Amino acid sequence: MSEEKTYVEDIDRSIYDFRYEENDAYKVEEGLTEDIVRQISSEKDDPEWMRDFRLHSLEVFNNTQMVDWGPDIAGLDMANIVTYVRPNTDRMHADWEEVPTDIKETFERLGIPQAERESLAGVGAQYDSELVYHNVKDEVAAQGVIYTDLESALHTEHAKMIREHFMKLVPPTDHKFAALHGAVWSGGSFVYVPPGVSVEIPLQSYFRLNAPGAGQFEHTLIIVDKGAYLHFIEGCSAPKYNVANLHAGCVELYVGEDATLRYSTIENWSKNMYNLNTKRAKVEKGGKVEWISGSFGSHVSYLYPMSVLAGEGARAEFTSVTFAGKGQNLDTGTKVVHSAPKTSSYINTRSISKDGGISTFRSSVVVANAAKESKSAVSCQSLMLDDISRSDTIPAMDIRTADADVGHEAKIGRISDDVVFYLMSRGLSEEDARALIVSGFADNVGKELPLEYAVEMNNLIRLEMKGSIG
Repeated sequence: MSEEKTYVEDIDRSIYDFRYEENDAYKVEEGLTEDIVRQISSEKDDPEWMRDFRLHSLEVFNNTQMVDWGPDIAGLDMANIVTYVRPNTDRMHADWEEVPTDIKETFERLGIPQAERESLAGVGAQYDSELVYHNVKDEVAAQGVIYTDLESALHTEHAKMIREHFMKLVPPTDHKFAALHGAVWSGGSFVYVPPGVSVEIPLQSYFRLNAPGAGQFEHTLIIVDKGAYLHFIEGCSAPKYNVANLHAGCVELYVGEDATLRYSTIENWSKNMYNLNTKRAKVEKGGKVEWISGSFGSHVSYLYPMSVLAGEGARAEFTSVTFAGKGQNLDTGTKVVHSAPKTSSYINTRSISKDGGISTFRSSVVVANAAKESKSAVSCQSLMLDDISRSDTIPAMDIRTADADVGHEAKIGRISDDVVFYLMSRGLSEEDARALIVSGFADNVGKELPLEYAVEMNNLIRLEMKGSIG
């Protein structure tokens, strides 16, 4: 058999790397100062409590040390980041035809309007720092479901609910970039599903960062009340620039008693992006949160969705696939805290690295003394496609009770030449054999993704397999 090395071609980013000339209506200066935070608050017409919250978060940011573990983020200098960019539109639109042409064409090329027409109950589209489009189907609104942009909701009868929940799961003191988010957050979605309501068709928000050297700091707040069900899909992308861009969004999920929330994310940022996102869910008695995550982009990622199982019998599932190529250092994983009896969690991840890419999986499972009869299982598998890539698994387990069932399984390896040879002996070309192995490796994770994203992932992995190189 040939000893030539084979490889997976870099992900075809042509669908994401198109860009439009900057045509911003307004943006703040680079850097992070009290004046800039006050400018953002003024632009947003914040209530007084939110302005004070931003200023407090800025103070926390300035007094918090930079992270000193994980991938190197020395190339990220907040002095060069623009924290607020308002696109050239006077307001958020509910009619797609009213969205400015260049912004509309961006989302048309990404397939968002088509997805809305065919398979979504509601869509929010954010461009740089502002929601430019938001709509929800009448039949969903008639169920009492609230799906709107977070900033508008701050000036409605929902303001009290938002104030009671906003950055309570992820306080500014959590880490430096949570504090940054609290100071400069902009855009994002607010969802409330009333008790007993099942939203059978998914809702989706899509975040597009177009401006070079800018940051995006959207905040997603979802409350699924007792016995309700929701599937929420999040997508994001950006064109590639030669300067650092930053994404430091925040997601807070409140899952009520006997409620279920599935949260699916496909992250396809460009390779100049620092993705420092924070996501957290609190699950009450008998409730369930399902995280479905695909990480294919960014230069550096720190991403660890966390589940707090606060009520008896609460459950969490985390399913993810990560693809790290040349120039990428993707540090991903999850954390689960079992705080109540008879809670359960299942973590199932796949990571693929090639062409010098680095993929690191971190998990943290905490079982409190009160969490009797709880169960947790962790399975993480990594596949390196060449001898210059790297994959690491860093599990942590903190078990405070003997009455718990906790297990961890990890496997790191390379494609077996014997398996490739066997498949070739059955008539497959070498590249088809390797493609089959890689797609099969990720299949049980990929099938959990929403249909359109599962197709995308298969294209990224299976169809991008190319021939040999010396």
